[in-house]
Amino acid sequence: MPVIRVAAVEVSHWHSLHDAAYLRLLTEMDGVEIVGLHDPDAAVVAARAAALGGPPVFTDARAMLDATRPDFVVALGRHDRMAATAHALLDAGYPFLMEKPMGVSAAEVQAIADTARVRQAFVAVPLSQRYQPFVARARRMLAEGRFGPLSHLYLRLNRPTSARYPAWHSAWMLDPAAAGGGCLRNLGSHLLDLFRVLTGEEARVVGAQLGARAHGQRVEDYASVLLRSADGVLGTVEVGNTVPYDGSDGEWKIAGRDAILILYHDGTMRLITAQGEETLPPSPAPLYRDCVRDILDHWRRGAPPPISVHDLLPVVRLIDEAYAAARREGR
Repeated sequence: MPVIRVAAVEVSHWHSLHDAAYLRLLTEMDGVEIVGLHDPDAAVVAARAAALGGPPVFTDARAMLDATRPDFVVALGRHDRMAATAHALLDAGYPFLMEKPMGVSAAEVQAIADTARVRQAFVAVPLSQRYQPFVARARRMLAEGRFGPLSHLYLRLNRPTSARYPAWHSAWMLDPAAAGGGCLRNLGSHLLDLFRVLTGEEARVVGAQLGARAHGQRVEDYASVLLRSADGVLGTVEVGNTVPYDGSDGEWKIAGRDAILILYHDGTMRLITAQGEETLPPSPAPLYRDCVRDILDHWRRGAPPPISVHDLLPVVRLIDEAYAAARREGR
């Protein structure tokens, strides 16, 4: 099987080497070769390359693409530059995955989706939380009708301090113009997407509030969003950057008339039914590795992306709605 030659754009984004660590994952995958790294900051791209065994580096994205002619592109970068990067890759005809949120507004993501649809382009989005064992179990239970009528979902994902962004060469995450917001714009995509996936319905925002008390930055460090699905399932989504160590604080719950399934931050699941309670031990899953491998496998066999820009678009619309709701309510 031919090796997939991958180039990466704007690798100063922290997910290049930290958290998702896309570039580290790619170097560990059989049948994948990183043929070029790009970032406008020469020092940063050199440091990223040094951590990955020294692939060629470029400060001009077009020059990198012309020189390396990759099979596939991983696109990262500042949120306010993502849309321009996506259009450049679409114009050049490259299949790519791009980190969420793909822009600072739904209008920007809409334009990318429209072009991708017309050109039948491969534009994937690594919404890795879909690969959680909790999600797989919840979807099986939904398919079997074990929840009965759904009542509500509660989804919380709270990550470490936003001070990590400057330390990881992504200080722009604290600039509301460059980032398009704070934790809601960054982390909200994952959980708002799961609300839509698990309900199987469109949703609307019925309330939202933002806070910046923990760190006092110009972007929010905690957000709470209230949702309602088309058929009346209620949702609460909370995201934040207030965990005081390198870890997570989270809880996910899907509740119906006949069953409640809960995921705790240590990976333990709890199932509550009329027959009693069952505790399920953690089953760790390499979410980002599985997600990236799935994307590449789909591309290799000529299938559409498992998660595409078209899946992200309604999620970004909800993010925009939540910011608008918070502004209206003075929160």
